[in-house]
Amino acid sequence: MPAPGGNKRVKGISIHRPFVYGSIARPIDPMKRPANLPAEHTHQWTVWVKGVDDDDISYWLRKVQFKLHETYANPLRLCDAPPFEVTETGWGEFEIQIKLHFVPESGEKPQTLWHPLKLHPYGPDAEIEREERRPIISQNYEEVVFNEPVDAFYDILTGGSDKSKGGASGKGGSKQSAGRKGEVGGRTAEVPRNKSPGNPYSEATEGEELDRMKIAIKKVEEMVRTEREKLAGREKVLEELRKTEGAIIKKK
Repeated sequence: MPAPGGNKRVKGISIHRPFVYGSIARPIDPMKRPANLPAEHTHQWTVWVKGVDDDDISYWLRKVQFKLHETYANPLRLCDAPPFEVTETGWGEFEIQIKLHFVPESGEKPQTLWHPLKLHPYGPDAEIEREERRPIISQNYEEVVFNEPVDAFYDILTGGSDKSKGGASGKGGSKQSAGRKGEVGGRTAEVPRNKSPGNPYSEATEGEELDRMKIAIKKVEEMVRTEREKLAGREKVLEELRKTEGAIIKKK
């Protein structure tokens, strides 16, 4: 299928862009409860789509549609400019449909995600978190992949059409050069090296997770080794029983 507007696609190229989506929910303070709030509403929550480490994603993401539970008035909420988020109050947990609409230059169809809204704490510390009225954060790291983008969108993704730089529209050099790596204009899809208070996704976090996995693997290997030794002992006892089965034991 030809790209819109007759634009040619950049063959053999895939460009990925990372982002995070999720929600935060807080119990409503009885002392600060708005007078017009429905009596059954227990939490205030916000659902969002944003860049990793709050990086700008509006150059490739045009708008975001959030589909809430049908019991909400106007359950379809459209955000056509950053911040891409919706804040509401309620009492129940449900799945929120998130539809990503890309900039017109992309020629790409919208993509749909699903996010389970969480209002209550879970796990071993749930009681403490509930008593301290801690906010409940649930978020996910995701990457959108643009395979063989059209020329105009390729330039936007790699910075050649960065509006913040005076609206330049040139390609900024050959597509055989650094532009294909997403380095033109300084834009990048790289995960940050270090984590920050607002962003847990980083190379450092990945390293920590790998270390935890290595420790867990060693524990599992040790458990397997122990169980094999136990099994070998049982098999030895069973073999001895087989040898003595039916034998006459003489009394002294």
